[in-house]
Amino acid sequence: MSDASNEAFSQALVASGPSPVRPQRMHLFGQLVGSWRAEGRYLDEESGSWSTYAFDWVFAYTLGGRAVQDVMVAPSASDQSVLEAKGTTVRVYDPVLGAWRVNWFGAVGNDFCTLVATGHHRDGIRQDGTQTDGRPIRWNFSGITEDSFHWEGWVSDDEGKSWWLEQEIDATRAE
Repeated sequence: MSDASNEAFSQALVASGPSPVRPQRMHLFGQLVGSWRAEGRYLDEESGSWSTYAFDWVFAYTLGGRAVQDVMVAPSASDQSVLEAKGTTVRVYDPVLGAWRVNWFGAVGNDFCTLVATGHHRDGIRQDGTQTDGRPIRWNFSGITEDSFHWEGWVSDDEGKSWWLEQEIDATRAE
């Protein structure tokens, strides 16, 4: 693909702000638009050990301002000096459903999740859905301020009767 084609694609995908249709609804995830420096912890289910990692998490309005999309960027596993996109989440408000449709595409790890976010939950945003293996998941953004937020990923092995923490991330605004 040529540089001109890449530029045309980027201009078509990324929007300068929220769509004028339902701008208040767009704020739910729109408050995250920008660049963040993130520190995460991930539980290896087999070993029971936690690993830590750092990455950049970039959020933008996309699709004519009708979506909020993020990209997680971290050093490559094979070459730490090379950054690569690990995955992306697309969030689109569905006025018929009255909720946000959320889809994670983890291209590097072959991990794909589908969730629904219905709005504010306590001091943040709750998203419920299923992960690649069909187990229920719950993703929560909490403690959202202009400069920071906390994110947790929960998994259920018993159809939502109980939950265990698989991943958590603390992010601070980079710009």
